[in-house]
Amino acid sequence: MLSRIKTLSTNQFTFLLALFYVCVFNIPLFGIVKQGIEKQADVNYIFIATIPLFLVFALSFIFSIFSVKYITKGFFITLTLLSSSVFFAALQYGVVFDYGMIENTVQTNTGEALTYLNFSSVVNFIATGLLPALLIYKVNIDYKPLVKELLHKILFMVAMLVGIAVIGFFFYQNYVSFGRNNDQMKRYIVPTYAVGSMIKYVNINYFQTPLVYLQQGLDAKNVTVDSNGKPNLVVLVVGETARAKNYQYYGYAKATNAHTSQYDMVAFQNTTSCGTATAVSLPCMFSSMTRKEYEPRRARAQDTLIDVLDHGGIDLLWLDNDSGCKGVCDRVKHINIDLNSDPQLCDGHYCYDQVLLNELDKALATPVEHDTMIVLHIIGSHGPTYYLRYPDEHRKFTPDCQRSDIQNCLDEELVNTYDNTILYSDYIISQVIQRLQAQQTVADTALVYVSDHGESLGESGMYLHGAPYSIAPSEQIEIPLLSWLSPQFSQENGIDLNCLKQQAASGTYSHDNLFSSLLGLMNVQSDIYKAQLDIFAQCRTSVENK
Repeated sequence: MLSRIKTLSTNQFTFLLALFYVCVFNIPLFGIVKQGIEKQADVNYIFIATIPLFLVFALSFIFSIFSVKYITKGFFITLTLLSSSVFFAALQYGVVFDYGMIENTVQTNTGEALTYLNFSSVVNFIATGLLPALLIYKVNIDYKPLVKELLHKILFMVAMLVGIAVIGFFFYQNYVSFGRNNDQMKRYIVPTYAVGSMIKYVNINYFQTPLVYLQQGLDAKNVTVDSNGKPNLVVLVVGETARAKNYQYYGYAKATNAHTSQYDMVAFQNTTSCGTATAVSLPCMFSSMTRKEYEPRRARAQDTLIDVLDHGGIDLLWLDNDSGCKGVCDRVKHINIDLNSDPQLCDGHYCYDQVLLNELDKALATPVEHDTMIVLHIIGSHGPTYYLRYPDEHRKFTPDCQRSDIQNCLDEELVNTYDNTILYSDYIISQVIQRLQAQQTVADTALVYVSDHGESLGESGMYLHGAPYSIAPSEQIEIPLLSWLSPQFSQENGIDLNCLKQQAASGTYSHDNLFSSLLGLMNVQSDIYKAQLDIFAQCRTSVENK
């Protein structure tokens, strides 16, 4: 488009670039518009036709602000390369780059980032990113003398505002009504929403005055009643990207929980996550704040559940095979798995979760002398390379999707691949339980498993996770929450298993419950503990509820 024109005025360049952005990068937005049209009984198609025109006018006005000599090309080349990636994520996976997704992207490690590199993503980046960037670099922009350039720019911007005003005059109510009924539209406007989210992230994390760190639960103390002289040993398994919909325990037809079904598992129904991405959910679930109260900045500036357990005298160890603990475990002993540590289980970018069992064995080789919690942060069902999450011997559901551009797989293949990750995680949990059973001569043992968030597998055109919570589908927020308590643990800690199963089957739960539930399970008493959020509290018998 630009290569055929040897010289463009600043205004021509700005208008053509805005036109390109609307016609290419905002294709996902028009998909949302189409969905909105289909939901309406009466549609004003003249109003609908003004939407792309409105966007061209608006982007032309905004782009004019940055169409300044010496910065124009560098700015718009960078913006176009960025917008190309945002466009592909929205088009292929339905991903929206809001604050949470920006935070999640910033915290992504190299191995995780490489999973999104595939033929489709490379072709898109070349076609909609590199080639337009090259044209921007090569086009000759004719900058007039300063006063004349400024006058032309002002007239152009005024013309764009007039265009916006005319559309607003005739269709204001249509825009208000349609926008209210399709609020998610604004999140798909490229590049404004993503850039706005980035600015918000930078402002919050780099320009705001750091909050004074708040220590919590300094009054915490362990009040375990050791009638048999054995300490409690609890393993918390934090899952990655596991959705309840594909769990046999929640009514799924396939045997995705074949390994743990032989154990007396308790599955808590109707459980939801705090966020739709690890960078949000992980700090949130270990925070004393509920999801509605949660603020990332505050969470980073105060003690976590792990810290309060530490204050209470619980021995702690965090073993991580995912993308780190996001600050949750920074002040206790933690081990991030070396991705080159085991040639049988690791490839330098990722390790199978079995590598955590090796570390767990090392930890359990030393006799447990005090009440102890060990956290296993598994990589679980992290996509889009689901097929890399399980060894070949655990490839039970076939045909599966052996590629990272999952949107190009058949639905059956994609679901089979994802189900294999759930089944493999179930195997890991069963192996942990076996190890805990072997420890029962020296400790009373229990396990809790909870996922950080769910996953979309193509439902309504959405893939992966990270959708804004307000519009996130149930697949991304409904998660598994499981527990296994050894008979000795139940008896010594006064927890009625029959009561717990009945409560788990009928209640409603969320990540909000984790903080107080684990304090209660570890018999840590503190003013910060909230009995109403403890999922075990109502089923305690011989041990007094805190």
